[in-house]
Amino acid sequence: MPLSSGLSGSRVLVTAASQGIGYGAAESLLGEGAHVVVNSSNADRLGSAVERLRAYGTVHGVVADLSRGPDLDRLLADSVRHLGGLDALVYVTGSPHPGTFLEQSYEDWERAAALLVVSPAYLARKAAEAMLAAGSKGRMVFLTSVAIREPIPNLATSSVCRIAVAGLVRTLARELGPKGIRVNGILPGYIHTDRVGEVAEDAARRRGVSPAEVIRGIERDIPLGRIGTPEELARAVVFLASDLSSYVSGAMLPVDGGLLRSTG
Repeated sequence: MPLSSGLSGSRVLVTAASQGIGYGAAESLLGEGAHVVVNSSNADRLGSAVERLRAYGTVHGVVADLSRGPDLDRLLADSVRHLGGLDALVYVTGSPHPGTFLEQSYEDWERAAALLVVSPAYLARKAAEAMLAAGSKGRMVFLTSVAIREPIPNLATSSVCRIAVAGLVRTLARELGPKGIRVNGILPGYIHTDRVGEVAEDAARRRGVSPAEVIRGIERDIPLGRIGTPEELARAVVFLASDLSSYVSGAMLPVDGGLLRSTG
């Protein structure tokens, strides 16, 4: 029997989707026939993304800052209004600025915690409420980072705060599973986005080398020998957001070209 994602007609919210990983996920979900709301805090970038994504299917845009509670409330309400309900949440977010532990201020930690701890937890609650109200067998997919398994140098706030997403995934898988909602996470490695360029430039400045040399070093450390693409990561999102993963919940899936060395 041919495999089918079962995503046709599904109502999906993808956050931070005006570019990079979120955009790639939205494009692939639309390609599977899903109806999608994409989000960004930047109205101009979001408008441009929505125009491009309309070539693939039914898409709406909602401007909202993921670090602000009132924006999260409005994001969910507007998404449900646009889509007529909610079947899946794909949580993507930007990352704090690079820096070592001793370089981070109180405000840096506060911002990182709001974006990487409070925001996904609160948005998950609002999404779960919408799914339960509609009687949907919902799916949630949270994008975090391989840094939660093996901290990455000079990414202190991200390496610390993103660990909370793993706890959130396991907690919600236990609590929401009996209600028919599956919850999983993805651990991206190095993916071709602006973030990789930012990390490479920061490392190059610290080490006195070129960003290109840093990138070559990263690629040498990846067993598959290259940095991944947003499209490759998006395939994992489609898997976990669809019926293809109907018996998968509470999982944290690395998509990293074999970069992680740990077994846990």
